Amino acid sequence: MKKPVAAYVHIPFCRRRCYYCDFPVSVVGDKARGENSGAIARYIKALSLEIETVRDETSKPLATIFFGGGTPSLLSVSQVEAILADLDRGFGIAKGAEISMEMDPGTFDRAQIQGYVAAGINRVSLGVQAFQNDLLRNSGRSHAQKDVFSAVDLLHRAGVTNFSLDLISGLPHQTLEQWRESLEMAIQLAPQHLSCYDLVLEPVTAFGKQYQPGERPLPDDETTAQMYKIAQQALTDAGYDHYEISNYAQPGYQCRHNRTYWENRPYYGLGMGAASFWRDRRFARPRTRREYYAWVDAGCEITEPPLSNREKLLEELMLGLRLADGVNLGKIRDRVGKEIVEKIEHCLQPYREKGWVEATPEGIRLSDPQGFLFSNTILAALFGAL
Repeated sequence: MKKPVAAYVHIPFCRRRCYYCDFPVSVVGDKARGENSGAIARYIKALSLEIETVRDETSKPLATIFFGGGTPSLLSVSQVEAILADLDRGFGIAKGAEISMEMDPGTFDRAQIQGYVAAGINRVSLGVQAFQNDLLRNSGRSHAQKDVFSAVDLLHRAGVTNFSLDLISGLPHQTLEQWRESLEMAIQLAPQHLSCYDLVLEPVTAFGKQYQPGERPLPDDETTAQMYKIAQQALTDAGYDHYEISNYAQPGYQCRHNRTYWENRPYYGLGMGAASFWRDRRFARPRTRREYYAWVDAGCEITEPPLSNREKLLEELMLGLRLADGVNLGKIRDRVGKEIVEKIEHCLQPYREKGWVEATPEGIRLSDPQGFLFSNTILAALFGAL
Protein backbone atom coordinates (compact mmCIF):
# COMPACT_ATOMS: atom_id res chain seq x y z
CA MET A 1 0.00 0.00 0.00
CA LYS A 2 1.24 3.49 -0.79
CA LYS A 3 2.65 5.64 2.01
CA PRO A 4 0.35 8.42 3.25
CA VAL A 5 1.08 11.94 2.04
CA ALA A 6 -1.77 13.52 4.01
CA ALA A 7 -2.10 14.21 7.74
CA TYR A 8 -5.14 15.24 9.76
CA VAL A 9 -4.32 16.92 13.09
CA HIS A 10 -7.15 17.08 15.61
CA ILE A 11 -7.33 20.08 17.93
CA PRO A 12 -10.18 19.21 20.32
CA PHE A 13 -10.76 22.48 22.17
CA CYS A 14 -13.92 24.58 21.82
CA ARG A 15 -15.31 27.55 23.70
CA ARG A 16 -18.58 25.63 23.98
CA ARG A 17 -20.15 22.53 22.44
CA CYS A 18 -22.57 23.17 19.59
CA TYR A 19 -25.90 21.39 19.93
CA TYR A 20 -25.35 19.22 16.82
CA CYS A 21 -21.73 18.23 17.52
CA ASP A 22 -20.64 14.68 18.42
CA PHE A 23 -16.94 15.21 17.64
CA PRO A 24 -14.37 14.43 20.36
CA VAL A 25 -13.97 17.92 21.85
CA SER A 26 -13.16 19.50 25.21
CA VAL A 27 -15.00 22.65 26.25
CA VAL A 28 -12.61 25.26 27.70
CA GLY A 29 -14.78 28.41 27.85
CA ASP A 30 -14.31 31.83 26.31
CA LYS A 31 -10.99 32.81 27.92
CA ALA A 32 -8.80 29.72 27.56
CA ARG A 33 -6.55 29.88 24.51
CA GLY A 34 -2.95 29.34 23.50
CA GLU A 35 -0.29 29.35 26.19
CA ASN A 36 -2.82 30.82 28.63
CA SER A 37 -4.51 27.42 28.86
CA GLY A 38 -2.75 24.63 30.72
CA ALA A 39 -5.09 22.11 29.11
CA ILE A 40 -4.14 23.22 25.61
CA ALA A 41 -0.43 23.32 26.43
CA ARG A 42 -0.50 19.79 27.84
CA TYR A 43 -2.35 18.52 24.77
CA ILE A 44 0.22 20.04 22.39
CA LYS A 45 2.95 18.24 24.35
CA ALA A 46 1.15 14.89 24.02
CA LEU A 47 0.52 15.50 20.30
CA SER A 48 4.22 16.18 19.81
CA LEU A 49 5.06 12.89 21.52
CA GLU A 50 2.61 11.02 19.29
CA ILE A 51 4.17 12.51 16.16
CA GLU A 52 7.63 11.56 17.44
CA THR A 53 6.45 8.01 18.20
CA VAL A 54 4.74 7.28 14.87
CA ARG A 55 7.18 9.19 12.67
CA ASP A 56 8.39 7.34 9.61
CA GLU A 57 11.73 8.36 8.15
CA THR A 58 10.93 6.42 4.97
CA SER A 59 7.67 8.31 4.38
CA LYS A 60 7.09 10.70 1.53
CA PRO A 61 6.73 14.39 2.42
CA LEU A 62 3.21 15.45 3.35
CA ALA A 63 1.33 17.02 0.44
CA THR A 64 -1.65 18.07 2.60
CA ILE A 65 -2.14 18.86 6.29
CA PHE A 66 -5.51 19.64 7.85
CA PHE A 67 -5.90 21.16 11.32
CA GLY A 68 -9.44 20.20 12.34
CA GLY A 69 -11.42 20.35 15.52
CA GLY A 70 -12.67 21.52 17.71
CA THR A 71 -11.50 25.05 17.11
CA PRO A 72 -7.85 25.11 15.99
CA SER A 73 -7.89 28.92 15.99
CA LEU A 74 -7.77 28.74 19.79
CA LEU A 75 -4.09 27.82 19.37
CA SER A 76 -1.40 30.47 19.49
CA VAL A 77 0.79 31.09 16.45
CA SER A 78 3.77 29.57 18.25
CA GLN A 79 1.80 26.39 18.99
CA VAL A 80 0.87 26.00 15.32
CA GLU A 81 4.50 26.61 14.38
CA ALA A 82 5.59 23.92 16.84
CA ILE A 83 3.17 21.33 15.43
CA LEU A 84 4.25 22.05 11.86
CA ALA A 85 7.89 21.76 12.90
CA ASP A 86 7.15 18.37 14.49
CA LEU A 87 5.40 17.21 11.32
CA ASP A 88 8.30 18.39 9.19
CA ARG A 89 10.80 16.51 11.36
CA GLY A 90 8.63 13.41 11.51
CA PHE A 91 7.44 13.11 7.93
CA GLY A 92 8.61 16.11 5.92
CA ILE A 93 6.36 18.72 4.34
CA ALA A 94 6.37 18.98 0.56
CA LYS A 95 6.94 22.27 -1.18
CA GLY A 96 3.54 23.70 -2.14
CA ALA A 97 1.69 21.55 0.40
CA GLU A 98 -1.93 22.49 1.08
CA ILE A 99 -2.09 23.34 4.81
CA SER A 100 -5.65 23.95 5.98
CA MET A 101 -7.01 25.17 9.30
CA GLU A 102 -10.56 25.21 10.57
CA MET A 103 -11.44 28.50 12.30
CA ASP A 104 -14.52 29.92 13.96
CA PRO A 105 -15.60 33.54 13.45
CA GLY A 106 -14.71 35.65 16.47
CA THR A 107 -11.77 33.47 17.57
CA PHE A 108 -8.89 35.26 15.81
CA ASP A 109 -7.59 38.74 15.06
CA ARG A 110 -5.49 40.14 12.23
CA ALA A 111 -2.13 39.56 13.92
CA GLN A 112 -3.09 35.97 14.68
CA ILE A 113 -4.14 35.12 11.14
CA GLN A 114 -1.03 36.83 9.77
CA GLY A 115 1.04 34.66 12.10
CA TYR A 116 -0.73 31.51 10.92
CA VAL A 117 -0.07 32.45 7.31
CA ALA A 118 3.60 33.12 8.06
CA ALA A 119 3.79 29.71 9.75
CA GLY A 120 2.51 28.01 6.58
CA ILE A 121 -1.30 27.95 6.76
CA ASN A 122 -2.51 28.64 3.22
CA ARG A 123 -6.13 27.50 3.36
CA VAL A 124 -8.84 28.39 5.90
CA SER A 125 -12.16 26.62 6.52
CA LEU A 126 -14.50 29.04 8.31
CA GLY A 127 -17.31 27.52 10.38
CA VAL A 128 -20.22 29.83 9.53
CA GLN A 129 -23.15 27.33 9.59
CA ALA A 130 -25.85 30.04 9.19
CA PHE A 131 -26.23 33.79 8.68
CA GLN A 132 -29.27 34.23 10.94
CA ASN A 133 -28.53 35.13 14.55
CA ASP A 134 -31.49 33.19 15.91
CA LEU A 135 -30.38 29.99 14.13
CA LEU A 136 -26.80 30.48 15.34
CA ARG A 137 -27.94 31.09 18.91
CA ASN A 138 -30.34 28.13 18.88
CA SER A 139 -27.56 25.87 17.56
CA GLY A 140 -25.18 26.78 20.38
CA ARG A 141 -22.78 28.73 18.18
CA SER A 142 -20.64 31.35 19.90
CA HIS A 143 -20.60 33.85 17.02
CA ALA A 144 -23.13 36.18 15.41
CA GLN A 145 -23.64 37.23 11.79
CA LYS A 146 -21.44 40.32 12.17
CA ASP A 147 -18.55 38.11 13.27
CA VAL A 148 -18.71 36.22 9.96
CA PHE A 149 -18.22 39.40 7.92
CA SER A 150 -15.46 40.57 10.27
CA ALA A 151 -13.70 37.20 9.96
CA VAL A 152 -13.77 37.24 6.15
CA ASP A 153 -12.47 40.82 6.17
CA LEU A 154 -9.57 39.72 8.39
CA LEU A 155 -8.77 36.86 6.01
CA HIS A 156 -8.62 39.28 3.09
CA ARG A 157 -6.43 41.74 5.05
CA ALA A 158 -4.05 38.91 5.96
CA GLY A 159 -3.72 37.89 2.32
CA VAL A 160 -5.56 34.57 2.54
CA THR A 161 -6.53 33.70 -1.03
CA ASN A 162 -8.05 30.27 -0.42
CA PHE A 163 -10.85 30.03 2.11
CA SER A 164 -13.99 27.93 2.50
CA LEU A 165 -17.29 28.52 4.28
CA ASP A 166 -19.28 25.77 6.03
CA LEU A 167 -23.10 25.92 6.04
CA ILE A 168 -25.68 23.58 7.60
CA SER A 169 -29.16 22.92 6.21
CA GLY A 170 -32.03 21.24 8.02
CA LEU A 171 -31.55 23.09 11.32
CA PRO A 172 -34.51 23.33 13.75
CA HIS A 173 -36.90 26.13 12.68
CA GLN A 174 -34.83 26.79 9.51
CA THR A 175 -36.95 27.89 6.55
CA LEU A 176 -36.32 27.73 2.82
CA GLU A 177 -36.14 31.53 2.79
CA GLN A 178 -33.43 31.53 5.45
CA TRP A 179 -31.47 28.88 3.56
CA ARG A 180 -31.65 30.92 0.35
CA GLU A 181 -30.53 34.00 2.28
CA SER A 182 -27.54 32.14 3.75
CA LEU A 183 -26.49 30.94 0.32
CA GLU A 184 -26.83 34.43 -1.16
CA MET A 185 -24.75 35.96 1.63
CA ALA A 186 -22.13 33.25 1.29
CA ILE A 187 -21.87 33.81 -2.46
CA GLN A 188 -21.48 37.56 -1.88
CA LEU A 189 -18.44 36.85 0.30
CA ALA A 190 -16.91 35.01 -2.70
CA PRO A 191 -15.13 32.12 -0.95
CA GLN A 192 -13.12 29.81 -3.17
CA HIS A 193 -14.90 26.83 -1.62
CA LEU A 194 -18.21 26.04 0.10
CA SER A 195 -19.32 23.02 2.13
CA CYS A 196 -23.07 22.51 2.62
CA TYR A 197 -23.95 19.80 5.12
CA ASP A 198 -27.38 18.48 6.01
CA LEU A 199 -27.97 18.25 9.76
CA VAL A 200 -27.45 14.74 11.13
CA LEU A 201 -29.06 14.00 14.49
CA GLU A 202 -26.58 12.05 16.60
CA PRO A 203 -28.11 10.51 19.75
CA VAL A 204 -25.47 11.88 22.14
CA THR A 205 -25.89 15.51 21.06
CA ALA A 206 -28.24 18.11 22.52
CA PHE A 207 -30.24 18.12 19.28
CA GLY A 208 -30.31 14.33 19.22
CA LYS A 209 -31.80 14.22 22.70
CA GLN A 210 -34.28 17.03 22.01
CA TYR A 211 -35.60 16.23 18.53
CA GLN A 212 -36.76 13.24 16.48
CA PRO A 213 -35.98 12.98 12.73
CA GLY A 214 -38.83 14.19 10.53
CA GLU A 215 -40.68 15.93 13.36
CA ARG A 216 -41.13 19.66 13.84
CA PRO A 217 -39.38 22.01 14.40
CA LEU A 218 -36.98 20.16 12.08
CA PRO A 219 -37.71 20.64 8.38
CA ASP A 220 -39.35 17.55 6.85
CA ASP A 221 -37.60 15.34 4.30
CA GLU A 222 -39.21 17.11 1.35
CA THR A 223 -37.99 20.49 2.61
CA THR A 224 -34.45 19.30 3.23
CA ALA A 225 -34.38 17.79 -0.27
CA GLN A 226 -35.49 21.17 -1.59
CA MET A 227 -32.69 22.80 0.39
CA TYR A 228 -30.19 20.48 -1.27
CA LYS A 229 -31.51 21.31 -4.74
CA ILE A 230 -31.59 25.05 -3.98
CA ALA A 231 -27.93 24.94 -2.92
CA GLN A 232 -26.93 22.95 -5.99
CA GLN A 233 -28.68 25.40 -8.32
CA ALA A 234 -27.51 28.58 -6.59
CA LEU A 235 -23.88 27.56 -6.24
CA THR A 236 -23.43 26.06 -9.70
CA ASP A 237 -25.11 29.15 -11.18
CA ALA A 238 -22.53 31.22 -9.26
CA GLY A 239 -19.67 29.34 -10.93
CA TYR A 240 -18.88 26.69 -8.32
CA ASP A 241 -18.18 23.10 -9.37
CA HIS A 242 -20.26 20.57 -7.41
CA TYR A 243 -17.39 18.12 -7.10
CA GLU A 244 -18.59 16.10 -4.07
CA ILE A 245 -21.99 15.46 -2.49
CA SER A 246 -21.58 18.29 0.05
CA ASN A 247 -18.79 20.36 -1.48
CA TYR A 248 -18.45 23.07 -4.09
CA ALA A 249 -15.36 24.81 -5.39
CA GLN A 250 -14.27 27.43 -7.86
CA PRO A 251 -12.09 25.88 -10.59
CA GLY A 252 -8.71 24.92 -9.12
CA TYR A 253 -9.84 25.13 -5.48
CA GLN A 254 -11.11 21.66 -4.62
CA CYS A 255 -9.89 20.58 -1.18
CA ARG A 256 -6.88 18.40 -1.93
CA HIS A 257 -6.81 16.97 1.58
CA ASN A 258 -10.44 15.86 1.63
CA ARG A 259 -10.06 14.25 -1.79
CA THR A 260 -7.59 11.91 -0.09
CA TYR A 261 -10.49 10.50 1.94
CA TRP A 262 -12.94 10.24 -0.95
CA GLU A 263 -10.37 8.63 -3.24
CA ASN A 264 -9.72 6.06 -0.49
CA ARG A 265 -6.02 6.87 -0.25
CA PRO A 266 -4.04 6.39 2.99
CA TYR A 267 -3.60 9.20 5.51
CA TYR A 268 -2.26 9.83 8.97
CA GLY A 269 -4.62 10.92 11.73
CA LEU A 270 -3.01 12.54 14.75
CA GLY A 271 -4.49 13.67 18.05
CA MET A 272 -7.41 12.74 20.29
CA GLY A 273 -10.12 10.84 18.42
CA ALA A 274 -8.39 11.22 15.05
CA ALA A 275 -8.84 8.40 12.53
CA SER A 276 -6.14 7.00 10.25
CA PHE A 277 -6.07 4.81 7.17
CA TRP A 278 -2.59 3.36 7.06
CA ARG A 279 -1.05 -0.03 6.27
CA ASP A 280 -4.49 -1.31 5.20
CA ARG A 281 -5.89 -0.53 8.65
CA ARG A 282 -8.49 1.97 9.79
CA PHE A 283 -8.17 2.97 13.41
CA ALA A 284 -9.11 5.85 15.69
CA ARG A 285 -7.37 7.22 18.75
CA PRO A 286 -9.16 7.40 22.12
CA ARG A 287 -11.88 10.09 22.29
CA THR A 288 -11.08 11.59 25.70
CA ARG A 289 -7.94 13.44 26.71
CA ARG A 290 -7.25 11.13 29.66
CA GLU A 291 -7.46 8.01 27.51
CA TYR A 292 -5.51 9.65 24.68
CA TYR A 293 -2.67 10.69 27.02
CA ALA A 294 -2.49 7.16 28.43
CA TRP A 295 -2.41 5.71 24.89
CA VAL A 296 0.43 8.03 23.87
CA ASP A 297 2.39 7.28 27.05
CA ALA A 298 1.98 3.55 26.36
CA GLY A 299 3.59 3.90 22.92
CA CYS A 300 0.68 4.51 20.52
CA GLU A 301 0.01 0.82 19.98
CA ILE A 302 -2.25 -0.10 17.05
CA THR A 303 -4.10 -3.42 17.35
CA GLU A 304 -6.78 -3.19 14.62
CA PRO A 305 -6.58 -5.96 11.97
CA PRO A 306 -6.15 -5.15 8.27
CA LEU A 307 -9.30 -4.59 6.23
CA SER A 308 -10.59 -7.51 4.20
CA ASN A 309 -10.79 -7.24 0.41
CA ARG A 310 -14.60 -6.99 0.69
CA GLU A 311 -14.34 -4.15 3.21
CA LYS A 312 -11.90 -2.27 0.98
CA LEU A 313 -14.18 -2.65 -2.04
CA LEU A 314 -17.25 -1.43 -0.16
CA GLU A 315 -15.34 1.57 1.18
CA GLU A 316 -14.05 2.40 -2.30
CA LEU A 317 -17.61 2.41 -3.64
CA MET A 318 -19.07 4.31 -0.68
CA LEU A 319 -16.42 7.03 -0.78
CA GLY A 320 -15.89 7.22 -4.53
CA LEU A 321 -19.58 7.64 -5.32
CA ARG A 322 -19.58 10.80 -3.20
CA LEU A 323 -17.46 12.41 -5.93
CA ALA A 324 -18.85 13.83 -9.15
CA ASP A 325 -16.08 11.88 -10.89
CA GLY A 326 -17.58 8.63 -9.60
CA VAL A 327 -15.64 5.35 -9.48
CA ASN A 328 -13.44 3.63 -12.04
CA LEU A 329 -14.94 0.20 -12.68
CA GLY A 330 -12.02 -0.77 -14.92
CA LYS A 331 -9.57 -0.50 -12.03
CA ILE A 332 -11.96 -2.41 -9.77
CA ARG A 333 -12.30 -5.14 -12.44
CA ASP A 334 -8.52 -5.48 -12.69
CA ARG A 335 -8.28 -5.93 -8.94
CA VAL A 336 -11.32 -8.05 -7.99
CA GLY A 337 -12.42 -9.64 -11.25
CA LYS A 338 -15.14 -9.39 -13.88
CA GLU A 339 -17.77 -11.25 -11.86
CA ILE A 340 -17.84 -8.69 -9.02
CA VAL A 341 -18.11 -5.76 -11.45
CA GLU A 342 -21.00 -7.48 -13.24
CA LYS A 343 -22.72 -7.87 -9.87
CA ILE A 344 -22.23 -4.13 -9.21
CA GLU A 345 -23.61 -3.22 -12.62
CA HIS A 346 -26.61 -5.52 -12.21
CA CYS A 347 -27.39 -4.05 -8.80
CA LEU A 348 -27.23 -0.50 -10.15
CA GLN A 349 -29.29 -1.09 -13.29
CA PRO A 350 -32.66 -0.09 -11.70
CA TYR A 351 -31.09 3.17 -10.54
CA ARG A 352 -29.64 3.84 -14.00
CA GLU A 353 -33.18 3.50 -15.35
CA LYS A 354 -34.37 6.07 -12.76
CA GLY A 355 -31.59 8.46 -13.83
CA TRP A 356 -29.86 8.29 -10.45
CA VAL A 357 -26.73 6.53 -11.78
CA GLU A 358 -24.87 7.57 -14.92
CA ALA A 359 -22.14 5.96 -17.01
CA THR A 360 -18.77 7.68 -17.41
CA PRO A 361 -15.90 6.78 -19.75
CA GLU A 362 -14.19 5.06 -16.79
CA GLY A 363 -17.15 3.71 -14.84
CA ILE A 364 -20.15 5.12 -13.00
CA ARG A 365 -21.20 8.15 -10.98
CA LEU A 366 -24.30 9.41 -9.21
CA SER A 367 -26.36 12.02 -11.06
CA ASP A 368 -26.56 15.55 -9.69
CA PRO A 369 -28.74 16.29 -7.80
CA GLN A 370 -31.07 13.25 -7.84
CA GLY A 371 -28.45 10.54 -7.50
CA PHE A 372 -26.70 12.39 -4.70
CA LEU A 373 -30.01 12.85 -2.90
CA PHE A 374 -30.68 9.10 -3.02
CA SER A 375 -27.08 8.03 -2.38
CA ASN A 376 -27.95 6.21 0.86
CA THR A 377 -30.56 4.10 -0.95
CA ILE A 378 -28.12 3.24 -3.71
CA LEU A 379 -25.30 2.41 -1.34
CA ALA A 380 -27.55 0.23 0.82
CA ALA A 381 -28.44 -1.79 -2.27
CA LEU A 382 -24.76 -2.17 -3.21
CA PHE A 383 -23.81 -3.27 0.29
CA GLY A 384 -26.62 -5.82 0.26
CA ALA A 385 -25.58 -7.19 -3.12
CA LEU A 386 -21.90 -7.48 -2.22
